[in-house]
Amino acid sequence: STAPCRHGRHGRPVCAPPPAAVAAPEVLRVVIATVPEGRKMAAVAVPAREVGPGGSFRRYLARLGALRTQPGAERSAGGRRTELHLLFDQLISENCGPAPADVCVLLAQACQLVHFDQEHLVSKVCQLIHHLLNRFQVVVDEQNLNFLLSYCISALKQCSSWTHVEILQALAALVYNNGPKCQKYLQDLLGKMGLLVQFSDPAQPDVELRRAAVHSMANLCLSVPGQPCLDEPYRSVCFQTFLSVLQSSKTSNVDDIVFCMLLQNALKGIQSLLNGGKMKIMQTDQLGSLLAVLKKCMFHGLPGLSIEMPAALYPAPLPQYDRRSPVKQEQPEPAAFKPTGVRKQKKGELAEEGKEDLSDPGNESSHGADVLKPSLESSPCADPRACASDVACVPAGKDPLPSHGTGWKRISSSESEYSDAEGGIQSKMRSYQAKVRQGALACFLSAIKSIEKRVLYGYWSAFVPDAPGIGSPQSLSLMTIALKDPSPKTRACSLQVLSAILEGSKQFLSIAEDANDHKRAFTPFSVTIASSIRELHRCLLLALVAESSSQTLTQIIKCLANLVSNAPYSRLNPGLLTRVWNQIKPYICHKDVNVRVSSLTLLGAIVSAQAPLPEVQLLLQQPSSSGLSNSGSATPHRFNFSEQWRKALPLEGESPENPSGCLPPEPCWLIRLCISVIVLPREDSCSDSDANFPSGSVYEPSPVRLESLQVLALLVKGYFSMAQSYLLELGEVACKCMEEMDPSIQLHGAKLLEELGTGVVQQHKPDSAVAPEKRVPVSMVVTFWTMMLNGPLPGALQNSQHATLQTSACDALSSILPEAFSSLQNDQQILCITLLLGLNHSETPLVKAAAVRALGVYILFSCLRQDVMFVADTANAILNSLHDKSPSVRAKAAWSLGNLTDTLIANMETMGQSFQEEFSDLLLLKMLRSATEASKDKDKVKSNAVRALGNLLHFLQPCHVAHPRFREAIEESLQALVSTVQSEATMKVRWNACYALGNPCPRGSVFVQQVVGLMRSLLEMCCGRGEKANLAGLCRAGGARGDAEPRPSVPPTRGRRRSGASCSQPDACWHASAPRGPSMVPAVLAQAEAVGGRGRTETARSPAFSPSEMGERFAAQGGGKTV
Repeated sequence: STAPCRHGRHGRPVCAPPPAAVAAPEVLRVVIATVPEGRKMAAVAVPAREVGPGGSFRRYLARLGALRTQPGAERSAGGRRTELHLLFDQLISENCGPAPADVCVLLAQACQLVHFDQEHLVSKVCQLIHHLLNRFQVVVDEQNLNFLLSYCISALKQCSSWTHVEILQALAALVYNNGPKCQKYLQDLLGKMGLLVQFSDPAQPDVELRRAAVHSMANLCLSVPGQPCLDEPYRSVCFQTFLSVLQSSKTSNVDDIVFCMLLQNALKGIQSLLNGGKMKIMQTDQLGSLLAVLKKCMFHGLPGLSIEMPAALYPAPLPQYDRRSPVKQEQPEPAAFKPTGVRKQKKGELAEEGKEDLSDPGNESSHGADVLKPSLESSPCADPRACASDVACVPAGKDPLPSHGTGWKRISSSESEYSDAEGGIQSKMRSYQAKVRQGALACFLSAIKSIEKRVLYGYWSAFVPDAPGIGSPQSLSLMTIALKDPSPKTRACSLQVLSAILEGSKQFLSIAEDANDHKRAFTPFSVTIASSIRELHRCLLLALVAESSSQTLTQIIKCLANLVSNAPYSRLNPGLLTRVWNQIKPYICHKDVNVRVSSLTLLGAIVSAQAPLPEVQLLLQQPSSSGLSNSGSATPHRFNFSEQWRKALPLEGESPENPSGCLPPEPCWLIRLCISVIVLPREDSCSDSDANFPSGSVYEPSPVRLESLQVLALLVKGYFSMAQSYLLELGEVACKCMEEMDPSIQLHGAKLLEELGTGVVQQHKPDSAVAPEKRVPVSMVVTFWTMMLNGPLPGALQNSQHATLQTSACDALSSILPEAFSSLQNDQQILCITLLLGLNHSETPLVKAAAVRALGVYILFSCLRQDVMFVADTANAILNSLHDKSPSVRAKAAWSLGNLTDTLIANMETMGQSFQEEFSDLLLLKMLRSATEASKDKDKVKSNAVRALGNLLHFLQPCHVAHPRFREAIEESLQALVSTVQSEATMKVRWNACYALGNPCPRGSVFVQQVVGLMRSLLEMCCGRGEKANLAGLCRAGGARGDAEPRPSVPPTRGRRRSGASCSQPDACWHASAPRGPSMVPAVLAQAEAVGGRGRTETARSPAFSPSEMGERFAAQGGGKTV
């Protein structure tokens, strides 16, 4: 039979032209009989007329059906086999895309016609299964899958060994994405004596057969969303098989490409097991073995490197087992280095996967010994040597970057005598080796997601570079691949893995600290981590200078952003961020959109890293002339922003020298840059390099503008003192963004507005460190918010089609400075209140939560809290949200209810009994019952509900206590507080409940004795001396000191504030008025004095934690903008 015609798996099916004649099966037999032997194939290959895309396959189905219905005596066995061979060849060469159901039925009928004693036909039909399923991406249905799997398993058992490779290839195609449907065949395949286990055994002499078995096993491990994974015993068998394959060494009689394919299949199998979600590597030996083979495969075939790895890696603070085998000079394989006539590719252009290693030699040399001399088209600096000096200080006597491998870079002219065929083979081998390295990196990325970070960081030194010691070589790490691998895709993969390791590493890296004492007898671990951080900066900046591929450049900058976000720069010597800052500036104007976006992301990470840092503040004050303009014409710029900065003129009515009265000596160039990117049209008419972005837009592509808005928001948040001189201009930017049609631009414009408002509120807090004369004037803040309320902000609040925008607009509206709000016009104040009260009835939980939180902020404004009608309206709105089905809405409503009760106490103190009498008793009773009910909710709701209960109990008058309805509600509230203290809630909730119980119990309450007993038991359970002292103070707060003694101040229950929840008394969430009522039992106080230690001489005014410390302690448990 004729050899099958193989087609690429991803080829697009193209229907053949309509044939000229149609031959029925009966006529076809006559044609076969009359045509000479040598022309049988041409005779039967004449296709029939097709009715549609699947017409030819239905014709083949009819022919197969005709063969099944014919009695065996009517034709010879040889003729039947010949016709099947020819029919299968036609099917393999078919181009038209059939329906998946037709493919499944056809394959089932074909297998029914082929018996196991016809081994050539068995091989051919297995080739047909493999080809059709892969070519047309067909997943076999369960009914046909059962038959075809049974056929393949029986064929493996009955047919000769020479057919097993084709059968296993068919098996691999059948089980692809069908693993959950193969449960009843797993014992035959993966059992103790399973076929795949036998064929994949390390003792298997046929490497191609072993590769096919491992491929089938890897496809069987693929997880399907929503379907069950393999059982644990089978997963363990597969994992050990893959691991043994990766641990095996290549023998001299094994083909290089076949061995690479074997490694690829094993790596894909492990990756599938890890991605399935249930494969958790818990044992240290198992994890160490996996990481050892992955590190070995990461460097597989890398030119100039040959490493020896142990069987397993173990957690260690220093690099281990970094032994390099010398590269044998007697096997240089010069033909692999410079094949002639095959490397014709544009510089800097990323080739397809199959051609990525056939790039221009100059491309590779940028990662070799000449790494500091990138070409003028791809280097971001006019003088590469100057760039290198800015990147890092290279130790004396060491090359900035190790050589790429002498064989790859130093090629003699005599190599031109090698043939193109030899060069093509070597290029193909290098491509397969690169795919092994990429597979190992992808597998490592999946392993990182499956391993707990605290376990992963034990292997930090094995994969992250450290500064080399004197006389010792650089350790092999992920940065070795990023700097030396000739494949851009592999370099990008290594950077993705490094980014995944760095992500979430802030806690681990926080121990880093530069050594001040250089005469220590040992190196502390903190110094080792600091050295590693410095080396990461050096290597990543070297890679940034040397890289020419835009895709890899993007990954380098993203990796730098992850590093900057997690490194503890306040504990390191300054200078690291300066190098990053100066090196990234030219890339803001790179021709590739993704590079520009990632560059802005990195700048955002710098300005948000432990802000404010003095080093970053100095960088922000640098003149713009020291930034982009020094890059020269060598940088691949699309345009130059420096001219556009000069076009951003001061606001109307302001002098250029002093636009807002408080400009720093040097304007912030980054703010000018971001404003120009966001609001100014771009000057060039050329389209962007990325075809995904529209080229006809007047402005920069949307991702660039969005990232610029985020950088502005981060800069305002971390360095408001530098951004405050641009307050009105930034307000105009926010207005312009909220007026645009792009919802994302609108949203980030609202977020910028929120950060601006929050910065002003923080600056005007009573405990602010900013001198009053350096704060933004209130008059300017009034002008700012007048511009917002007369602009697009009300429209954004009413945009029901964009709920996220409404939420951000609510948060922005809640960040108004109270003093500025009182100075707004009356109609603008009414507009704010009306919008928030209306949004409190929104059906979207996010919007409703933001609205009720904003009302909780407004209720603390001094100009509003004495308005009884506003207080009543706000109370009704908060109580409505407190019964919402969304937990987030209830949590925000409980926080606002706590603020509302704070306002009641403040009004009671300032306005006296008149306010208490004017406030509705019915509403007060409703608030008491709602707070009692909320105290039984989740912890995020409880913490503020019990706070509100304490305030309400204190607000009650004697007439309320005497009223039967109030008395019942009081009893229920006290019972709720007692239950909360006795519950297993978080410390924050129980702490607040204890302070609520510090309010006086009504006379005659049946809970007085229960509260006394509860305090006694709590005193006995307290372990810490400070806790006992605090509880003793609480007992005194319950009324033991009589009516004349003032109530102690209480630690706040709020955590860290986000986005400006303003409060006129930010550290007074609890009122500090004098309690009135009966005293606690003296025996409790006696016990408190006995067990409280320091409590005998301390009052509750001296808690174990200061108010600010309490906020820090509970910040992680609080919900909402503030707790």
